[in-house]
Amino acid sequence: MPSSVLRTMERPERMFGVVVVGVGRAGSVRIRDLQSPQLLPSPLKLIGFVSRRELGNINEAKQISLQDALSSTEVDVAYICSENVSHETYIRQFLDAGKHVLVEYPMALSLASAQELWKKAEEKGKILHEEHIELLTEEFAFLKNEVSGKQLLEGTLHFTGGPLEKDRFGFLAFSSIARLSWLVSLFGELAFISATMEEQKENQYQKVTVNLETVDKRPLTWIEERGPGMKRERHINFLFESGRLESIPPPAQGNKNIFLRDQDIFVKKLLGQMSSEDLAKEKKRILHCLGIADEIQKYCQHPKKEGPLGGAEGTM
Repeated sequence: MPSSVLRTMERPERMFGVVVVGVGRAGSVRIRDLQSPQLLPSPLKLIGFVSRRELGNINEAKQISLQDALSSTEVDVAYICSENVSHETYIRQFLDAGKHVLVEYPMALSLASAQELWKKAEEKGKILHEEHIELLTEEFAFLKNEVSGKQLLEGTLHFTGGPLEKDRFGFLAFSSIARLSWLVSLFGELAFISATMEEQKENQYQKVTVNLETVDKRPLTWIEERGPGMKRERHINFLFESGRLESIPPPAQGNKNIFLRDQDIFVKKLLGQMSSEDLAKEKKRILHCLGIADEIQKYCQHPKKEGPLGGAEGTM
């Protein structure tokens, strides 16, 4: 076997012990990916997982206590895959314990908290990575290609899906921030104009309609609608000077291994293989989206008769 091939099969010089906090859908996929053989040897080693439930072992991954995860010298990295409302607390605990952190979005439920966490990570010299698998999907790649070089006149992104409990996942603009991430990544920084919120708690129904503007003052509308029996679907209507885009083809490959691809990005950060320019660009985008979500929540909780540019009245 050629020496170049042998080198790719060698164990990485530095190994990072990982603990997964929370074993719902995302946490279970993270455990699977950490345990699965990779084409190239990974510098990540699963140490165990933390859960409020007594689960014993999961596919030979052992359950450990939160305190053991925080204090163990074997643990270098924490994957935070718990409910959104607990993200901020877990991030702070693991950063204070000197661990790197990967967290499923959103990292926090306010812009101020996110800024504080990022500052803490930088002071500790640790990586804080917020997952955004929505930017790794075939659907997003299609849209990115379709909008490239085109002049937007106006657009709408309408997402529907099952209910999300606010007590567990936070305000809808934060729990569904993936849609904001799409719009900002496609059209650049956006200004919040106004929002309306409709909620029927007895029916587990929520709908937020958000009016945004591009830097060129082009209107964008984001609608997030959730309730029992609602299919997980995205509806788009983007009008450009050159024509209209109204549909996204289904993914041909089913968006396989997108959590693993996100993990690869995290590993590049751990190994210092991502440029400071790219890191700063990513941080700016994430905080910008969290800032818009923050504005939406405040506007809907304290509705005004008009938004900054004469938007509609917010309601609860």
